[in-house]
Amino acid sequence: MPKTLIRITTVPMAFKVLLAGQPKFMSENGFNVIMISAGGKEVKDLEKEEDCKHIIVPMTRRITPFRDIVSFFKLRSVIKKYHPDIVHTHTPKAGLLGMLAASSLGVKIRIHTVGGLPLIIETGFKRWLLMLTEKLTYFGATEVWPNSKSMMNFIIEQKLATAQKLAVIDNGSTNGIDLKKFSKQNLNEETKTKIKESLPQVKGLKILCVGRMVKDKGIEELVSVFEKLQHHYPLQLILVGPFEPHLDPLSSETLDTIINNPAITHISWSDSIEYYMALADIFVHPSHREGFPNVILQAGAMHLPVICSNIPGNADIIQNEKTGLMFEVKNEDDLYIKLKFAIENKERTERIAHTLFEEVTQLYNRKRIHEVILNTYNRLLKQHGIK
Repeated sequence: MPKTLIRITTVPMAFKVLLAGQPKFMSENGFNVIMISAGGKEVKDLEKEEDCKHIIVPMTRRITPFRDIVSFFKLRSVIKKYHPDIVHTHTPKAGLLGMLAASSLGVKIRIHTVGGLPLIIETGFKRWLLMLTEKLTYFGATEVWPNSKSMMNFIIEQKLATAQKLAVIDNGSTNGIDLKKFSKQNLNEETKTKIKESLPQVKGLKILCVGRMVKDKGIEELVSVFEKLQHHYPLQLILVGPFEPHLDPLSSETLDTIINNPAITHISWSDSIEYYMALADIFVHPSHREGFPNVILQAGAMHLPVICSNIPGNADIIQNEKTGLMFEVKNEDDLYIKLKFAIENKERTERIAHTLFEEVTQLYNRKRIHEVILNTYNRLLKQHGIK
């Protein structure tokens, strides 16, 4: 009889992007998989793409105490109905509510994957509150899986969970990389041409940044440095990702520059990131905090030179001047120096990019990550006497 596995994320986008293919893989390997998230435009295609049941439970990414209590009891009701053998959560809010709900019902195997910690960049009361919610999440879990070694070390240093609960899956990463999709050899030339023609025809090197257009992704520093470099080199900056004015808005000055600078192109979303990476010359990831950034792995698989901030998560993948270039987080002068170096030393950065490509393809193949997670599920079932 198939074992029931419930996977919970706060928003459906996490299933579509962060966990793509994983529910389907588990379903094909003996599990009855149920996905739970809030509603959203992605829900329509999720069941078809993953060939698994999806249930909507409203959840918010912000701190909303009354709505969170309602979400908790709705989650608890769904978990009680399906009697899962494993509940596995991702993202902070889904982790908090899902782990506490599963714990209250006595689900034996309760796993939370830590993909990033907003508290790292917070201070004062908000940091204290976020620390408390993480501790509650880990208290409710039987297993806590940080998706990088540096994230695990941070959790131990901050005493958020006991070391016995913690484990990093394989070499890190939540879902690995689809090496069939992120491959220069597998691109459709017609699609590549269409995307190239859709971009403003700006002469010069193309600098790409993919992620949410918010302060803590380092967008303000990148835009500022790009404007300075424009005075000396022909460049184009391509930004791919949504603005989130309700969570972490960019300054009006940065927004104005993005909108009015003809050498900057903003694209709110794309399912074809690999084509933008194929067209770009340099990839910049200036984030202030990360868990284990998939976009760096994706850029690596596409042979794209990477420049990133020297923070936990990024540093789990990139070694400065060996697999990429790193700059001090939030330091515009250092980012300027590294970008200038990459612009002026194309052959050197291409050699560095090739080293990253070799590491990514050897260590982070999606199929490998899926198999390691599947084996871990089966080991835990056996360990808990669930047949």
